[in-house]
Amino acid sequence: MADPRQKLDIVAPFFNEAQSAPAFAALLDRLEEAVSSRFGMAVHKILVDDGSLDDGARRFSQALSGSWEIVRLSRNFGKEVAVLAGLDQSRGDMVLIMDSDLQHSIDISLKMIAELVESPDIDVVYAQNDRREASWRRSQLARLFYSLINSSQRFDIPENAGDFRVMRGPVVRALTSLRDKRRFNKGLFAWAGFRQKAIPYSPENRAIGTSKWSRLNLIAFSLEGFTSFSVIPLRIISLSGMLAALAGVVYGAKVFFEVMFYGVAVPGYPSLMVAVVLLGGLNLTLLGLIGEYVWVTLSESKDRPVYLVRDVVLSETARDKPPGASRG
Repeated sequence: MADPRQKLDIVAPFFNEAQSAPAFAALLDRLEEAVSSRFGMAVHKILVDDGSLDDGARRFSQALSGSWEIVRLSRNFGKEVAVLAGLDQSRGDMVLIMDSDLQHSIDISLKMIAELVESPDIDVVYAQNDRREASWRRSQLARLFYSLINSSQRFDIPENAGDFRVMRGPVVRALTSLRDKRRFNKGLFAWAGFRQKAIPYSPENRAIGTSKWSRLNLIAFSLEGFTSFSVIPLRIISLSGMLAALAGVVYGAKVFFEVMFYGVAVPGYPSLMVAVVLLGGLNLTLLGLIGEYVWVTLSESKDRPVYLVRDVVLSETARDKPPGASRG
C-alpha cells in the first residue's frame, strides 16, 4: 500500500481527439478509482491540448471529473513537446504518461504503478511494445535504427519503448530541466538514466480516429533522433567517402598499369560519368546531413521557449492547488 499522502499525476497529450474525449475521460475515471482503492493515492489529470483544430478541449472539460486541468498550447508543437508541457505542470509524487487514443490500457497502467510502489529501488517503469504487426522490412529497419543510434553510446535507447511510463517525482524534475528545442523523448528518457524497468505490453486497437503518424513523420522522427543523439550518420558518410577515394586510387593505379604495360586505351565518357555521379552524390549527401546537424544547432542557439501556453482550464477541485511551472 502506498503512502495515502502520495499523489499520482496523469499526463496525456492530445491533438484533434474530440471523438475519443468521452471514452478516454471514462477510462481515466476508472483508472482513478482503481489507483485510489488499490494504492490509496490521490489522482490529478493533466491533459495537454497540442493546438487541436476541433473542440476536443471543450469536450474533455465536459467529460472529465475529479481533479483535472487542460493546458492549451498556442499551436501544434508536436507530441514530444506536449509531453514536456504536461510534465512542467505536474507536482505529483509519481507521474504516469499515457496517450489519449485509448491504446494504453488500465491493466498495464496499474501494473506499472504497482512495480514502482512495491520496488523503492526503481525510479521508472516503462511499457515496451511486444506486438509484432509490422512488416518484416519495417521491423528490420527499426532494428537497424536502434543498433545504429545505440552504437558508441554510454546509454541504450530501448527498442519499442515510447512515452507510456510511470516515473517518480525526482525523475520528472530532472527531465523538465532538459530544455532541448528539438525533442526526441526516447533518447531523453534514456539519457537521463535512473533505474528503469521494462514491462511488455500489447497496445489496444485504436477504436476511434486515425493515427497522426505517417511514414514521412516516422522518417523525420528517426532523423530527429540521429541528429540529437548520434554522430554515426556522419561517420558512415565519412567512411563511404574514404572508401570511394580508395576505390579511385585503386582504379587509377589499374588504368596507369594497363596504359604503361599493355597500351590499353583509357576508358572515357562512361568511367568519367560514374566517378562524377558517385562523388557528387556522396558530397551532396554529406552536405545535406551536415545541414541537418547545423539546423539542430541553430534551433538550440536561438533559445526560444520550447512551447507557448494559450491558457490553462482548471476543474473546481484543482483551482485551489498551486499551478505548475508552465516554463515553456
